[in-house]
Amino acid sequence: MIIGAGLILASGSAWAQTPTPVPAPLGAQAPQPNWWSAPGRENGPSRIVWAAQKNPETPYTGTNRPVWHIADILKAHQGRASWDQPVLLTTDFDGHYISMAPGEKSKCMFYADDRAFGWIYSGQVRVTIDGQEPKVLSKGWAFNVAPRLSYCMETVSDEPVVLFRVTPAGQLPSYPENETPTPVKGYTSLKARITSTGGYDGLNVPFFDVDAYGASNRTGERFLYDGHTNANLHLDSNIAELPPSTSWGHFHENMAEAWVDVYGQLDVLISGIGLVHGERGDVILANEERWHRATSHPNTGKSIRMAITSRAKEGQVLYLQATAGAEGN
Repeated sequence: MIIGAGLILASGSAWAQTPTPVPAPLGAQAPQPNWWSAPGRENGPSRIVWAAQKNPETPYTGTNRPVWHIADILKAHQGRASWDQPVLLTTDFDGHYISMAPGEKSKCMFYADDRAFGWIYSGQVRVTIDGQEPKVLSKGWAFNVAPRLSYCMETVSDEPVVLFRVTPAGQLPSYPENETPTPVKGYTSLKARITSTGGYDGLNVPFFDVDAYGASNRTGERFLYDGHTNANLHLDSNIAELPPSTSWGHFHENMAEAWVDVYGQLDVLISGIGLVHGERGDVILANEERWHRATSHPNTGKSIRMAITSRAKEGQVLYLQATAGAEGN
């Protein structure tokens, strides 16, 4: 559901406010020349810059929409146990909702330099990742396949498993020697030798129980985070009311941001679109250079959104409103 919430954020006079420098916090260190020349982080000194924003704003084309509602996806594929619905295609990420029939198995495959990851909406699936014990994942679990590690999936429930999966955009998988590659027009599969390995660290785990995380008092945990791929489980607390419509949040240069509602309910304000409401399983997208502000839906408890962006580890520039006192995230 997309709600015209009084403000449809589009180019116009509202975006041309006179910038007011944000004062430094009381007691903060006085800025020095090039104080911002430091390792990438998001809590550096505030400064006003000129940023390029497309005019008109980046359109939604092809697969991409402001929101894909899971209810509409399930309705469109009603009566079929196996199906594949593309829902996201950016410069970096190719996201699909997939249904696998009871007993159905995927081929084993891996991606050379980037991760595949996903989240289980319903049903049960056994996920086997190189170097890990096979694990049966049910509703609410997420998985993270490190580069160079092959993975396979098999439905083990009596009902189809429905899952959201992301792979690197524009990249074809590789396969173990004992697997049969899927033919792709314009490509020839040939045998090659590799010596590269893959694995996990303190910021990356192969499996994560999102529902248990949401039901607990834990905060700030990560399950997937590297130099290219970020799928941050962003937890927002319950709120009594939405921020004012004059609070636009932020935007990214040359980078779209997508969210999967994996727990609770979301409200996302997107410039040029308005207020987008998300239920569990919905996929929401803010295209490149579009302002966006995400919160829990008021008075429905906390929410968790799987925020999908690139280049987070080195630090992403969040372009905030220049006007002092503007809120948002």
